[in-house]
Amino acid sequence: MPEVNSRQLRAVLAVAEYRSFIAAAAYLRISQPALTLAIKRLEKTLGLPLFQRNTRQVTITAAGREFAAMAERVLNDLRLSLRGLQELGDRQRGRVIVTSLMSIPMSGVIAEYSRRFPGIEIDLREGFEEDVRDDLRAGIADFAIGTLGDLPASQLAESLRVEAYSVVLRRDHPLARARQIEFKSLKDVALVSLATGSTTRRLIDAAATAAGFSLRHTVTVGLPLTLTNLVRGGVGVAIVPAGRWPRSYKELVSRPLVRPTLVSEIGIIRLRDRELSPAATGLLSLARERLRNRPPQ
Repeated sequence: MPEVNSRQLRAVLAVAEYRSFIAAAAYLRISQPALTLAIKRLEKTLGLPLFQRNTRQVTITAAGREFAAMAERVLNDLRLSLRGLQELGDRQRGRVIVTSLMSIPMSGVIAEYSRRFPGIEIDLREGFEEDVRDDLRAGIADFAIGTLGDLPASQLAESLRVEAYSVVLRRDHPLARARQIEFKSLKDVALVSLATGSTTRRLIDAAATAAGFSLRHTVTVGLPLTLTNLVRGGVGVAIVPAGRWPRSYKELVSRPLVRPTLVSEIGIIRLRDRELSPAATGLLSLARERLRNRPPQ
């Protein structure tokens, strides 16, 4: 095959566009004699004239038009390939900070991403809704996994799933005999609840206020695992998103919460004017794939 390099390809495209060796040389930032020599050597290598020259104009030949189209394709493919290699290298190193509701199962996503790209440092910040939004607003996190709704114009949101709430309780609890539990039946029931800064707590308290009564928050905790253990211990029942409680505890059951049905929308949130690094983009893509419409089991 004839030996052709990227500089010769760019030279042909420049002359084809400007129809002038002087203008093309200025665009390429090389001398006009150097450009002329490069084109002549290429034509000799190919055995075909690419341009017809005279003192007043440069005309591209049929072979030149065909070669210019091929040169554009080759250079575009080369740019894309090099960019892909660079992004792959960038994705294999760097640091990503993600903030998430503590009840969102990000550990599996991060473990999988770390196996793929062990050179990337990941900082997972977990908290309640206010903590997540504060981290994102302050620019601490690359992106957030949290509850959507009432977001400022400076933030972009992408929905992952909508979660209905249910009541988690021991199998021997009197309410466990029902196939579903009406909200009003929890009026005098001892609850194990998350802190007031959590989305769940705000949602159920608002529903109780709308119904005209107050809930009995017997124990308030900061971690979902602690909440589950206290329910297992018989301290009370818990109202949680249906997909976010461990199903491995045989002594616990879940019943749909009805009248009213409470739901929250979970999604990805990021700053509108912040460009994500390749490493952060990769983690976000995996989180989108693993968390969308797939509540944990």
